[in-house]
Amino acid sequence: MLFNNIALFLQIVEKGGLAAAGREAGLSSTTVSERLSALEAHFGVVLLNRTTRAISLTEEGRTLVDGGKRVLEELEDLGARIRLGAQTLSGPIRISAPSDVGRTLVAAEISRFLAEHPAISIELLLSDAYVDIVGQGFDMALRFGSVTDSSLRVRSLGQKRRVLCAAPTYLAARGIPQKPVDLKDHNCLVMRFGQNLDNVWRFGPDTKPQFVTVRGDRVANDGALVRQWCLAGHGIMLKSELDVVPDIRAGRLLELLADHAQPASPLQMLFPPSRAQPRRVRALADRLALRLQGAWES
Repeated sequence: MLFNNIALFLQIVEKGGLAAAGREAGLSSTTVSERLSALEAHFGVVLLNRTTRAISLTEEGRTLVDGGKRVLEELEDLGARIRLGAQTLSGPIRISAPSDVGRTLVAAEISRFLAEHPAISIELLLSDAYVDIVGQGFDMALRFGSVTDSSLRVRSLGQKRRVLCAAPTYLAARGIPQKPVDLKDHNCLVMRFGQNLDNVWRFGPDTKPQFVTVRGDRVANDGALVRQWCLAGHGIMLKSELDVVPDIRAGRLLELLADHAQPASPLQMLFPPSRAQPRRVRALADRLALRLQGAWES
């Protein structure tokens, strides 16, 4: 009963109230209130501050939210192992990935993974903006660049270059830039990451960096759309090698200013700061790591 009450408590927090949680669980408001009181009595603390209009978590309530999710996930994983056997993986996985690499490499690897583990379900959410992994309930996330949240667990997937490139049709019409400053005279396709506009492009080594503020007639918060525009000949873009290597090899895009390339930046897999990780999540993480670390080696 304790675990059921913890699950109900998490539902109250997620839905923002006792009545909403009751409707979701098919319980009366009275029953929900009684079970919440029983949970508070069990721990000997107040978990929620309740008024007629709103609820808010106490410090002890926040602790239970963080720990309760982990406990229930571990219990679910244990139950699956007992029911289906130690070699069978089952249950849900929520993963966040950048839009372009998510649509290509990650989605393809997920399809292969699910074919081998049909008892698993995966929710893949694509976003090039900042994602609150813990707050939004993700099991893992893929992100380029340094990690600012020191509480997250990090698995490095190696260094990846950002490649300046354009379609042959664009270069035939507008010419080929010979040095970074030439980009000021070109139509550059710019990414927006949340509130941040990625229009200051860096070139050269750490010891002698060059920064060029670029502009163009197209801005998007979706990397796959920027790549689509670039392939259509609308401008020059700066993208991860994971997104453009197949196009460059096929001649659909041409790399530019390779001698001025900036140092590679890290690609990382992020996990919530929990002590235990379900086997299904570890298995998918291992699969994705192998794929992304050696994405275009051959």
